[in-house]
Amino acid sequence: MQPPAPTRPIFLGDARTGIIQIGGGLPLDHPLSKGLSTASTPAPVTVQTMTAGYTHDIDKCVAEIHKLTAAGADIVRVAVPEKKDTDALKEILNQTTVPIVADVHFHFKRALESIDAGVHKIRLNPGNITDRTQVEEVIDACKSANGGKGIPIRIGVNEGSIIERKDKQARAKELGAVFSDNKHGYMIAIMIAKLEEYLDIFYERDFYDITISAKSMDAQLVIDAYTEISKRFPHPLHLGVTHAGPKETGTIRSVVALGTLLANGIGDTIRLSYANDPIYEVEDGLELLYTLGKRERIGAELIACPTCGRIQVDLFNLVQQVNDKLQEDIIVPMKVAVMGCVVNGPGEAEGADIAVFAGDRKGIIYVQGQKIATVPESEILDRLLKECKDFQAKVQAGTAKLGEKKVNIVPPDPEGELGSGWEKMAAQRTAHTPLTIKKS
Repeated sequence: MQPPAPTRPIFLGDARTGIIQIGGGLPLDHPLSKGLSTASTPAPVTVQTMTAGYTHDIDKCVAEIHKLTAAGADIVRVAVPEKKDTDALKEILNQTTVPIVADVHFHFKRALESIDAGVHKIRLNPGNITDRTQVEEVIDACKSANGGKGIPIRIGVNEGSIIERKDKQARAKELGAVFSDNKHGYMIAIMIAKLEEYLDIFYERDFYDITISAKSMDAQLVIDAYTEISKRFPHPLHLGVTHAGPKETGTIRSVVALGTLLANGIGDTIRLSYANDPIYEVEDGLELLYTLGKRERIGAELIACPTCGRIQVDLFNLVQQVNDKLQEDIIVPMKVAVMGCVVNGPGEAEGADIAVFAGDRKGIIYVQGQKIATVPESEILDRLLKECKDFQAKVQAGTAKLGEKKVNIVPPDPEGELGSGWEKMAAQRTAHTPLTIKKS
């Protein structure tokens, strides 16, 4: 795992939502630290998502934002393609408690209206607004917003939306030579050329509170493009695989690309884009960050064994029930293991705070390596949850610590009461008779 790449931090939010930092760590003597008065350390990676409904439908939009916030979204983006959408923003902002980003394409007035309404950030693809004067007007409005403190802008050079504003053939050819050995070299060259062009506009307006995105539907291109962009532009990077598809395939595409980049210290805020309920984007995005150690886990970490012929309880149903209950009742980041037999169960129980492993329609429950009980299958769920709640209370009271008091757990005798093959082996021993060879 590499440390986060240093970037100029941006800040969004207000007294109602709280202030969220994205990026950080750029030295104050760096040219792009202009206007910053204090040094910053890199902030935890944030998770973003986007509402799926119409922004002008205020009640439904607010309800969706509340649901996404409750799921753990740090930032929520809303589309504002029409004036009726920006007209709804002020009321939406009054009813929500998470920073809101206005997604602007094609019409610069939607950006100006969103800024007037009080949004916390603008997402802009300058290539979709062909008049440079209009882009400059948006930049100046963001710079003077929020009582003169300003609000940040995300610049997008996503694969599907980069448009040539003017002749950049010479620069594209130069960059193309640099990336000639890369299968995505041509597209990376265009993205970097466009970023240089866009950033020149912002820098000329003395505006530096910027995040950058360079999304594609191709996970390999996403990895290569962000890697090169990170080397050249010390602004926070918004990671994502765009048009990733349904959750079933989009999860793989997104995690491969984003996980690779984050592990290499690249990326400051993420969105997993699914053709599905955006709540899954939040849940999976957080789990990705937890797994990589980029965020401190909130709630239990549930591990469970895969399918095999040794399972001795209705494991899949049990795991789902445990997962649902843990999400409802547990906020302490304890490790909970649900294992289906005595083969891998003891090892996982040894490493978990709370664990159960099954044997012959029963469950052996451990708390930090100490055996607590053996209960019938019908009682596993209730007893396991009770032990989780009791352990959580002890952690919160300071009388127990996570990940402590591990002991060496000896697996049960495989031929004993809990052993997976006890009945079969007993029957074989009873039926066994010496082999007799008959002579012809």
